Amino acid sequence: MKRWGEKLEEKIAMLPDSPGCYLMKDAEGTIIYVGKAVNLKNRVRSYFRDTEHTPKVAAMIAHIDDFDVLLCETNLEALILECNLIKLHRPYYNILLKDDKHYPYIKVDMSQPFPRLELCRRMEKDGARYFGPYIGAGAVRQVIEAVRGVFPLRTCRQKLPAARPKRPCVNYDIGRCMAPCAEKCGEAEYREMMDGVLHFLGGNYGAVLEKLTGEMNEAAAAMRYERAAKIRDKIRDVQGLMERQIALRTDNSEQDLIALSQDGLDAMVQVLYVRGGRMQGGDHFLLAGEGAEDPGEVLAGFLTQYYENGSLIPRNVLCQTLPEGAAGQLEPWLRRQKGSAVTLTVPRRGEKHELVLLAEKNADDALKKRNARRTVHEERTVGAAESLGKILGMDRYPRRIEGYDISNTQGAQSVSSMVVFIDGEPAKKEYRHFRIKTVEGANDVASHYETLYRRYAHAIRDAEEGNPDSRFGELPDLILIDGGPQQLRFARQALLDLGVTPPTMFGLAERLEEIWLPDREEPIVLDHHRPELQLVQRIRNEAHRFGIIHHRTLREKAAIHSRLEEIPGIGPGRSKALIKAFGSLKAIREAAEEDLRKVPGMTEGAARAVYAWAHPG
Repeated sequence: MKRWGEKLEEKIAMLPDSPGCYLMKDAEGTIIYVGKAVNLKNRVRSYFRDTEHTPKVAAMIAHIDDFDVLLCETNLEALILECNLIKLHRPYYNILLKDDKHYPYIKVDMSQPFPRLELCRRMEKDGARYFGPYIGAGAVRQVIEAVRGVFPLRTCRQKLPAARPKRPCVNYDIGRCMAPCAEKCGEAEYREMMDGVLHFLGGNYGAVLEKLTGEMNEAAAAMRYERAAKIRDKIRDVQGLMERQIALRTDNSEQDLIALSQDGLDAMVQVLYVRGGRMQGGDHFLLAGEGAEDPGEVLAGFLTQYYENGSLIPRNVLCQTLPEGAAGQLEPWLRRQKGSAVTLTVPRRGEKHELVLLAEKNADDALKKRNARRTVHEERTVGAAESLGKILGMDRYPRRIEGYDISNTQGAQSVSSMVVFIDGEPAKKEYRHFRIKTVEGANDVASHYETLYRRYAHAIRDAEEGNPDSRFGELPDLILIDGGPQQLRFARQALLDLGVTPPTMFGLAERLEEIWLPDREEPIVLDHHRPELQLVQRIRNEAHRFGIIHHRTLREKAAIHSRLEEIPGIGPGRSKALIKAFGSLKAIREAAEEDLRKVPGMTEGAARAVYAWAHPG
């Protein structure tokens, strides 16, 4: 039996028979897990017994060095305290919802003279009507666009009624707005249209269709066939929206359906939203490391975090499973968070059970898709790097790959770019630029030599000086040189001249995408559909992009210097000072003569000359 140490075993022996929370800590005193228990003695002791635990719990137990307990009067108090402690400490082994966004609503304030549809993130008690929540701002915009296809409501933010009529915008001309800003409609007429909008958003399409059908028939009877055709098209839009709604066989009009899928490693929770008796969408949440935990415990932990914001809580919550007695504890808490009646049920049969099965099916699908995406991602990154290493004859995995490219314009402003990929993905904080100093003209071969020499010289110097903040301290496992055998040979020679044993290096000849190795006379040609070549191409393209951006910046600065130095009395020194002070040629042109005079090194005559250049005539 494992010994936990005298201090910890004394605490274990003194655990009380009481509801409460426990806080597990590691050797550094960091809280790594927060849990709740109906009986702290039984629950906490279970962690320290020689029994089989799930992988996540076993990993957590291996790091426990101490624990604290907080006693509560009731299980509900323990539940609320656990939620607050998780929010406060964000322990590594707890369920942490990374998606803490507020879901958007459509707000309609009918107290305004000419209301419009507004996107908002919170429901307020301000007398306005709210519709939602919708899954993302994109969904809200789709709904608003659908509404505007039927109703000509305004979208502008103008304060109405205006002091005097304004010219109507193009939306009025195309029939998408009633133009209250131009007094093309009265408040009563606009409000009548808004009543249809409210019915529409509430899912009552029947009233909207009846009204539109009547208007179409009236227009046809008056032989206004063009108007009748437009109304007919609006009716089709409404009918299309009706067909996209999924009707549910339930009398409850406001529900969240919550279910879980697990794969032994991770868990996926699916929430489906039912509003007005119709499915309005859903969202899923990945819970990493929860794939082997008790499903009821996982969902109970999810609920306390997800519904912390009371505005998200619907009238009814249907859950796939919960621990015994948890529904009775959670339901009063949900009511308190929402401020009104809430029911929490775990249906076992009937229509409600079928709805939860629908959520479970969606959770399974979301988890399978996520795992498939992760597999593809791993194949394109880590897997591609491993395969590339084997193809190049490496005996270990190339975790850090550096790519080098040279950029210049007819030999001018020559720069070298160094990009870094770690585990097959860009590590942009590691990127570096080198201004080529020793090479005249467009000489990529010599430029690669200088770049590699300087990169490794930096690393050697920093290592000798013991510099912990070295920008070049971590050396690559693999180096990509943009170019063929000659560029590769010179880059490798730079390291040999420094007395460094070169890592695996290869050149990529762009024309045929051939891979050249230093000790091979024939290139390696990879299948264009394989992830190894695609990884190599991504590194080469990223080095090229990064170099071009820096080269363009240098070229633009050089052009500014050149134009400034055309001004009498402005040489390289004053040109540099002006750019440093104002940042751009536009800002220099717009500067007052007095401000130009304040730049270090500028004289009254020089400032006058610059101002005259900026303001000819």
